[in-house]
Order: sequence, then C-alpha cells, then structure tokens
Amino acid sequence: MSEEILKDLKSENNKAFGEMYKKYFGMVSYYVVNNNGRLDDAEDIFQDTMMVLLEKLRQDNFVLTATLKTYIMAIAKNLWLKRLRTTYAKLQFTDLCDIGFLAQISQTIEQDSTYWEKLQIYLTKITSHCKGLIHDMFFKEKTIAQIQEEYGYSAKHNAQNQKYKCMEQIRKAKEQDKESI
Repeated sequence: MSEEILKDLKSENNKAFGEMYKKYFGMVSYYVVNNNGRLDDAEDIFQDTMMVLLEKLRQDNFVLTATLKTYIMAIAKNLWLKRLRTTYAKLQFTDLCDIGFLAQISQTIEQDSTYWEKLQIYLTKITSHCKGLIHDMFFKEKTIAQIQEEYGYSAKHNAQNQKYKCMEQIRKAKEQDKESI
C-alpha cells in the first residue's frame, strides 16, 4: 500500500494526496496541537511535510528506510520544532520576563490543548464519513453547497441533516465519556 501511494505521489496523483491526508493528518495534527500549535498550524505543517516528501521522492537516490508513517512524523516534527524555535526567537526578552504574559500564554495553551485533545478523542469515536464531513465543514470551512457537491447529496437539506447526524455522534461520544468518569 505504501509503495503504491509513493508511486502515485511521484506522479502527482491528487488521489494519493487525499489518501495521505486521510491516513496521516490526524497524527501530525495531534502532535502540533499538543505542542503549542493550532489546527491551522497543523494544516500548514502537514502541507509542508507533503512538499518535503514529494521533493525527496523526486530524487533518484532516495530510499525509504523507515515506514512511511515514521518518515512523515519525522519530517513534521522537524518542521514544527523549527517553526517554534523561530517564533520564540522573535519574542523580546522583556516580553518573556513579564509574569502576566507568561501566565496568559500558559492558560491559553492549557485551554486549547485540553479542548483539542478532547475533540481529537471524540473524532476517533465517530464514523470515518462523519470525521471527513466535520473536518471539511469546521476545519476547512466549506459551505453547505460545497459539501453537497463533494459528498454527492441531492439537496442542501440532505447535507444539513448529515451534518446534524454527525454532530449527534460527537454529542453521544461526549456523553459516554462523561458517564465513564
């Protein structure tokens, strides 16, 4: 399977990029979000990761010595750590010494981290169709008309009903989570 995807990536087959996204974006997103990033940062890092992978695949002497999953995570981690170093290097020393500033950053990271961690857990408990639909609607901010067209719904109403059903899956996963505590 990995060899097939790599071959399709080399030929710049859009389906291969879609498969890579479905298969590996979640782990890259989880890593970035749990290391002081946001979802849009994760999307940027994933795109950059795919570009690095594509550049490597175009090299005649490239040999994949690890699993594709491991290689993608290694690229993504390096890109994210590089971005973090660059971001923190730009902060002024006086900004870093301000206790209020540090407390504000810590609180924001803690809140975002907890929210995204929970959301990631709930997304693992719903159908793959709903994961894709929710990701497209809320993270990629696609309109109901775009969703209707891409998912092949005959009417906007059907797309809205599916959105509701997917949200219900998340709500039920959240309730089950509360019951198990």
